[in-house]
Amino acid sequence: MKKWLKKPKARSRPVAEAKECQDDNPDVVDLLGVTIAAINTTKDLVPIQLAKGILGTIANILTIAQSVIKNKSDFLGIVQQCETIRGVLERATKGITNDDLRGSLGVALSELNKSINRINSEVASKKEQSIWRRLFSATIDRDRIASWEKELDRVLGLFNIEAIVDVAIGMKKLTSELKGNANGSNILRHCQVPVPPSRPSMFYGRDDLVAELTNLVVNDEHIALIGAGGMGKSSLAKAILNEALVIDKFAERRFFVTYDGMDPSAITFETFMTHLARALGIELIGADPMRQICMFLRSTGALIVLDNAETFEEARRQSALQEIPPAIADIADIPGIILILTSRSRRNAPNVPWITKDIPPLDVASAREAFFRTYRQGSNAEEQITNLLMELEFHPLSINLLANAAQQNGWSPHMLLTRWKHQPSAVLDHGEGKQQSLSATMQLSLSSPSIQDFGEDGSRTLAIIAFLPQGLNSDLAMQLLPSLPRIDIICDVLCRQSLVYRQGTFIKMLAPIRHYVQNSSLVPPVSTCLRDVGAFYYRTVQHCSEERDNHADIIISDHLNIEHVVAFDLTQIPDRTEETLNMCMLFLQRLKWHLLRPTALVPAIFNIVEEPSTLTLKAQCLCDLGLLYEALSQLTQAIKVFRAAEALYLTAGDHEGVAYCVTTRADMYRCEGRFVQAQRVLEYFQFSHSWEYLSETMKARVWFFLDQARMYTFTASADELFVKSMKDREWGLHSKVWHWRAKLYYGEDIAHVKMHLEELLPFINEEDLRSRRNALQGLAQVSFYQGRLSEAMDILQEIREMCKMKNPPDFLWSTVSKAVVASNQGNYDLARDLIYTASEPLEFLALRSARAFLHRSYGSAHVELLAGQYDRAEYHFTATIEGSDIQGHLYFKAFSICGLGEVAFAHGNFAVAAQRFTETRSLCAEMGVPPWKLYHFSPFTALPERFKGWALFLDCRPPFTSAV
Repeated sequence: MKKWLKKPKARSRPVAEAKECQDDNPDVVDLLGVTIAAINTTKDLVPIQLAKGILGTIANILTIAQSVIKNKSDFLGIVQQCETIRGVLERATKGITNDDLRGSLGVALSELNKSINRINSEVASKKEQSIWRRLFSATIDRDRIASWEKELDRVLGLFNIEAIVDVAIGMKKLTSELKGNANGSNILRHCQVPVPPSRPSMFYGRDDLVAELTNLVVNDEHIALIGAGGMGKSSLAKAILNEALVIDKFAERRFFVTYDGMDPSAITFETFMTHLARALGIELIGADPMRQICMFLRSTGALIVLDNAETFEEARRQSALQEIPPAIADIADIPGIILILTSRSRRNAPNVPWITKDIPPLDVASAREAFFRTYRQGSNAEEQITNLLMELEFHPLSINLLANAAQQNGWSPHMLLTRWKHQPSAVLDHGEGKQQSLSATMQLSLSSPSIQDFGEDGSRTLAIIAFLPQGLNSDLAMQLLPSLPRIDIICDVLCRQSLVYRQGTFIKMLAPIRHYVQNSSLVPPVSTCLRDVGAFYYRTVQHCSEERDNHADIIISDHLNIEHVVAFDLTQIPDRTEETLNMCMLFLQRLKWHLLRPTALVPAIFNIVEEPSTLTLKAQCLCDLGLLYEALSQLTQAIKVFRAAEALYLTAGDHEGVAYCVTTRADMYRCEGRFVQAQRVLEYFQFSHSWEYLSETMKARVWFFLDQARMYTFTASADELFVKSMKDREWGLHSKVWHWRAKLYYGEDIAHVKMHLEELLPFINEEDLRSRRNALQGLAQVSFYQGRLSEAMDILQEIREMCKMKNPPDFLWSTVSKAVVASNQGNYDLARDLIYTASEPLEFLALRSARAFLHRSYGSAHVELLAGQYDRAEYHFTATIEGSDIQGHLYFKAFSICGLGEVAFAHGNFAVAAQRFTETRSLCAEMGVPPWKLYHFSPFTALPERFKGWALFLDCRPPFTSAV
């Protein structure tokens, strides 16, 4: 949106070019409508006839620009000057009469009137010309517009510069005046604007800092206030809002937008913008909230405080992290808009020139003043209390908590000091003074009668909340803690005492308080409560299925808590290791189904003591961990985990388990494009000690994965591939499908391949999603090879519908493949839309699959290359290469480097093309793929024949005659 608001540089253009400059930008039309309506309203309010006439003429100029002139965007500078004139005349003529026009004001108005009339005459002449041609056809040369801008700048200089600068009238007032006068113009709708918060009454020791920051604000600097919780960041921002210099500069356009209490895991760009709009007093209408907010803010300067910014800075949703920071940067770029941000995080929006201020503790005098402002009984013990505050390291929140505990409990200074003396001043032996000071304050707070009334139940509740990393889910509190019947009431009291706070459905605890509770000797053992919590979570995990249900919802909402309970049981309760390992396996499966993300259970699993009774269980648990890594596309970690599981199975004498780990690991090598390595692992395994103990079905599994690796390296004929595994009942049908797909890649008669794949389909059970999907993929590739693109699109759509809910990765593959087919049809817009929506079924994942990124990124590069958009293609190829390097993925890397070679070849840069193709050939050798067969096994990644650089390079034909 910034682009169209920039003042255009003066330059002449041919008439023919100007005729093509139709400007229907809705933002320009909206701005003209708002400005005209504002000027007409001001015209009715000013008391001087000359000013009324000037405003009427200005309105006429803009009306002609709105209705007749084609190059409306070139008028933006004039529109801004007209808005300035409106504000100057409103302020300059307020409360005066015609007798006051004999001085400099009268001269300025007279000069302004002459200039405005001259501009109006020239603009009106264009309108008359348009009548003789055709409606809406007039265009005004930019040089002429630029000369008008200079003229208006000269005349505006005659007015008192202070009167001009002081024009900071809020858009809220403007639009309320315009209500009923806009005649259908699309004017922003406003709701009641919240009054800026007052200066905090309990605010001490920050005068110098407030003055320093206020000076930065009035000099148009953006400020980020950073500090730990309880340092007084929000109070500092409120104090700045109420400084006289700030009020003079921004008047009523001072806004305080707090994001406190919002859930970072749920915040989206839309909720961020809606919250901001509400604080600005804007009622958003329709789509594009950013445009509406920016239109509002461009009217005149404003100061905006974004409080508790860590809420959106640490948002869990990737879309929020991608969209919110650029929006903040765009707002910060609007002239006259100043931002103050308060945050516990330093992850502030980039591309904003923040001046970052770390908020320090209070000085001794201010700390003492803050304490005695709340606690009124200690005037005769100032020195001792000052020493006490020093031990708190003058942390504002700690001081406030301590003062309130003493005041509310009616402690005398002697009682306060005695209680302090008899409590350890450094309960936490890790971390620095803030945690120690807060721990001491915590001990006093726990002595409050309102908490003591609950007896040990109050302390047990605190201990459970501290134990659970997400806090206590209040919706499940009674089910989690049946041994605490008053749990809801206890939580309410703890919230009132500021020991805990609510965030969504969870009752949480600040980290310093949590550390104190976990280490405090005051909190009694909670073994019964922990057993209750563990039992409920374990039942939930056991009953959870792959379908989304209430049990799945609990796993999604409380996943960190469940994970923590499992880890605790694995490390702290050795007599339940077997039960816990079974639960660990189930939980990892549930994560893979419903909330794909990395797990913190890895150290706990690896550190389990290996005893005969737990060897196989630990190996099974490692296998589930490896499958979770695989789903996350973290194949390197997955391979390491399966190696460890393989060793455990071998020790336990479970040879089927060994074979499962070996084949799974080999298939991961294949997925990375390491076909030679996959082939060697499986060939060597057939000579291992375990081979003779395997069932025929497990041997068939080994042969199947071996033939998949051999298919890519072309080290066996198509007639040999998948023949051995065909004989097995479990692997037979699946092997037959791949046998005919291999024949397709090896150049078998396409019609023959199609016939056999179609014959196999009726024999594939509907529930055998894997075999059906692979058969349909083969048929889609057959249709693509034969040039029947519409038929290929239909088959790929069938795969999409089949996999959307049950297999998101294959939905992604079929969608990207469909985009490639669409681009071969020349439908590039459809192809781009398909790429954009390819990951829709993966939206539920807490962490996007890296494999999904590689598919989408390479697919985008492929589409843009076919569309002739070489710069875009180069960008996506480069991104895919970077992603492949991170993932160790040779397959997509080879395709992408070859694609960059084709881009260079298309640009005529043959030296660079040769370099890229040489790199591709080296990757082919590393993968074990013959270079001339690079694309044979993946038709939808292959480039059309018109991209012939790679083929010429391999044949050493010009311009690559020297290639070896």
